Amino acid sequence: MNYPQQALTDLRDWQRRMQQKPTLLNRVTRRVQARLNALLPEKVHVAITVAIQKMVQGVLFGSTHTTQKPVVEGTLQEREERVRARIRAYRNTAAVEGGVTGAGGFLLGLADFPLLLGIKLKLLFDIAALYSHDVRQFPERLYLLHIFQLAFSSQHTRRETYRQLADWPTTQQHVTAESFDWRTFQQEYRDYIDLAKLAQLVPVIGAAVGAVANYRLLEQLGETAIMCYRLRWFAEHPPLPEPQ
Repeated sequence: MNYPQQALTDLRDWQRRMQQKPTLLNRVTRRVQARLNALLPEKVHVAITVAIQKMVQGVLFGSTHTTQKPVVEGTLQEREERVRARIRAYRNTAAVEGGVTGAGGFLLGLADFPLLLGIKLKLLFDIAALYSHDVRQFPERLYLLHIFQLAFSSQHTRRETYRQLADWPTTQQHVTAESFDWRTFQQEYRDYIDLAKLAQLVPVIGAAVGAVANYRLLEQLGETAIMCYRLRWFAEHPPLPEPQ
């Protein structure tokens, strides 16, 4: 099986996983998280939502001079080899950052949140350019925002986000940075990483936990981005059937 055929097979497997109904464990976990979120005062939810919205918008929609130009030439295999090399680089950077902030105790552990967010979004910028998409264009940045949400959501939200990405030409006509559901975005992201990151605030073990958690979170984001851009690649470059 040649590279495009194998990539398409992997993509179809991933698509099936994205569309699976939530398992019993998924549903129980979601109910528990909903109850925990309900314990927080509304003012806290609003403050967290606004803070994360401003952080993400500041990086995602405010960066123009740091974005790469889209890579025009290259096969899917050549592009994805470069993408995976970029994921490894960012993954290692995030692991070091998580280890340093984790070793620093509670205050530095809190500083890890915006630092890691910036690393994740910059990785997405680079991946988009390697698939020949111009992230200087506003719709491409919205696409990155949806990839981010897809990577760090419960299965319930993941199914809906996947549907939006799978029908991106329609989605981009109706979604703006202002109409985007930032509250769901922050709750899903926070719930997804809480268990992985809370132990980072604990002295002694914080460094190890921070390094491993950041490593895995970047790996998750990178693999999700690859699949999302394969959706668009194969829509534009249908693979030729293998010779019999």
